[in-house]
Amino acid sequence: MTASTLTAGPSGGAIATRARTPKAPLVRLLRSELTWVFRRPRTIIALCLLAVVPIVIAIGVRLSNGPKDARGGLLLANLVGNGLVLPVSALTVTLTLLLPLVGAMWAADALAGESSYGTLRGLLIAPVGRVRLLLVKTFGLFTAILTACVLIAVVGLITGLVLVGSSGMVTLSGTTLGFGAALGRVAIAVIWVAFQVCAVAAIALAVSACTEHPIVVMAATLAGAIVFGVLSAIPALDWLQPYLLTNQWASIADVLRDPMPTAQLWHGVAEAACYLVIGLSLALARVVSKDG
Repeated sequence: MTASTLTAGPSGGAIATRARTPKAPLVRLLRSELTWVFRRPRTIIALCLLAVVPIVIAIGVRLSNGPKDARGGLLLANLVGNGLVLPVSALTVTLTLLLPLVGAMWAADALAGESSYGTLRGLLIAPVGRVRLLLVKTFGLFTAILTACVLIAVVGLITGLVLVGSSGMVTLSGTTLGFGAALGRVAIAVIWVAFQVCAVAAIALAVSACTEHPIVVMAATLAGAIVFGVLSAIPALDWLQPYLLTNQWASIADVLRDPMPTAQLWHGVAEAACYLVIGLSLALARVVSKDG
């Protein structure tokens, strides 16, 4: 953004010059965005609800009276007396719907929410720069997602040790990992799940840049998840599965195997990276061309 000023020329006439308005420091913008994100009531409520998930799972396992009932799946069946598995189980459960939905909600607030409140127009004409604006919004969004995944893991770890109990992490392969190695597996699960959710949020951010209605962003994301699920269930469309973001989400269970197979995990990272780049590119194209 520039401002015009008048200065005296060599012959005494006035010459119009442009003085560039200084841009706000990036660190201050990032700090302000994080403050704005984590002060929103919806963010606080979402984080609290996500933190309850591992507690509910642990209580259910504690009341299940033994490992014979495996109706909750392989991970949940492996939870009895194996509390260090709880963080990974909670992340797996929330990845199916809750985390993507929360990520879409935060992406909707980032642009569509600002637009509906009328504050986005002021940001677009402020001395911030549209690329910097999207960078700041993306940083706040991804930080909130990583915080949510870490919170689920931490609450799951504490709850698992207190309610379920553990003398180490018993893997799906039958071996036992020490506490340090178990924490490493949990950290891998947190980073992997957060990256998957960031990919979903990037697509939601692109939708958010095209509308002023946050509910449209959440509905579109939920519809996309349903469509992906339907496509995955049709045998005739098996050739399409490698291109679906949700295709490798079940491979998060591989962090509980010893040795840990990484082929499917890296495949999931590659798929998520493609969706993330596509989503952010579309969001950037829309934000740059958006009317002020």
